[in-house]
Amino acid sequence: MAKSKSVWLCQRCAFEAPAFENPCRNCNEWNSLVETVKERPSASTRARATHSSGGGGPARPQALKLAGADRAPRLPLGVPEFDRVLGGGAVPGSLVLLGGEPGIGKSTLLLQAAAGIAAAGGRVLYASGEESSAQIADRAERLGLMDGPAAEGVELLAENEVGAIGEALLASHPTLLIVDSIQTATLGGLEGPAGSVGQVRGAADWLAGIARATNCAVILVGHVTKEGSIAGPKTLEHLVDAVVMLDGDRHGTLRTLRAAKNRFGSTDELGLLEMGERGLTSIEDPGRAFIDEREARAPGAVVAPLLEGSRPMLVEVQALVAGAAFGAPRRTGRGLDSARLALLAAVLGRRAGIAVGDRDIYANLVGGIVLDEPALDLPLALALASSQSDRPISRETVAVGEVGLLGELRPVAGLGRRLREAARHGFTRAIVPAPRRGVTPEPAPDGLKVIAVATLREAISEALDAG
Repeated sequence: MAKSKSVWLCQRCAFEAPAFENPCRNCNEWNSLVETVKERPSASTRARATHSSGGGGPARPQALKLAGADRAPRLPLGVPEFDRVLGGGAVPGSLVLLGGEPGIGKSTLLLQAAAGIAAAGGRVLYASGEESSAQIADRAERLGLMDGPAAEGVELLAENEVGAIGEALLASHPTLLIVDSIQTATLGGLEGPAGSVGQVRGAADWLAGIARATNCAVILVGHVTKEGSIAGPKTLEHLVDAVVMLDGDRHGTLRTLRAAKNRFGSTDELGLLEMGERGLTSIEDPGRAFIDEREARAPGAVVAPLLEGSRPMLVEVQALVAGAAFGAPRRTGRGLDSARLALLAAVLGRRAGIAVGDRDIYANLVGGIVLDEPALDLPLALALASSQSDRPISRETVAVGEVGLLGELRPVAGLGRRLREAARHGFTRAIVPAPRRGVTPEPAPDGLKVIAVATLREAISEALDAG
């Protein structure tokens, strides 16, 4: 029989103390310690899981070469952008945490992933502590999944106790387990309501153990706080193998996927999805998804070839410079860093002779995408100069580069890929930083004239004179 002991658990930082103390010695939070009974429940389930995976004895060392030979292939989820962010699909035996605001589309994305697994011949166990099986089936019908393989290959379980979920997993042997959500999951034998620090950590730890024992990939849905971080103890993010955030404006259609942590792949990849009547659709070629296709040229707009992970994309940067309406000038950016906007305004006035310091400045990335890349500096500065002078920049021109405080331009990584993407979409001019001394630049793509300049003042002259 499993032994239990009582500890005092901090509800903020998950620190364990043998006796009550105030404040918590780890985070200095007052009145945050709650008495909790620690117990390892459902030992029979864990033992059955270990036995079914061929274990049962003590763990033995294994040569690195032999361990590599036992690796299972990745599990494609049927949603290309989700697979991209994970590094090619889910790894069997891994634990993935999917976070996002309420209503952003987490459950929809996972239901589509479940259908993708089923379409490839796999089986999925979808355990929900937030919805009934009938409610999940209704959503599947709205997404048009009831007539496909998902109708047979996806099993629904309205349950939040992880011991019961483990029993169902051992009975059905699924390829993928989805738990929606970890904040509603409970572990029998632990005190505290669902969502408390002890329950969230205990349930996640138990699920991680059974995932590795059965080699079943597990995806957990996680709620976020008002600050945008995953709700629950920080140890939750340490327990899982990958943390993926689904972001976007609920009033718009664009959704982005980013990996904040990924033990099996890069954290630089960006996944792009579009919400429609039939759920989320992958945007596999975002070349013109973030460009305003108007015919008329207008001052204050320029296209930037940016790089997110291994993916080049074209994004239109828009800026508006107007008289300060309320005394102190404002700096407002949507999709980009407002502090960077203020810095570029100062550099424009001091180094390029374009005074915008006493004006209101507004900047926007078309499509609602959020990016933070130094290569945005030059296109943003050119858009500000164009708006202030009321002179448009040619629609055939792209610009990319980092701007320094002295008004100098610095090269950016992956310039060749950026320029090839611009040429592929019909752009004919590119304003870029001059290469460093002794560095030979790549040949320009066919049909694209590359203009290399050393300073922001030169770049503004080239952009506005050609407009």
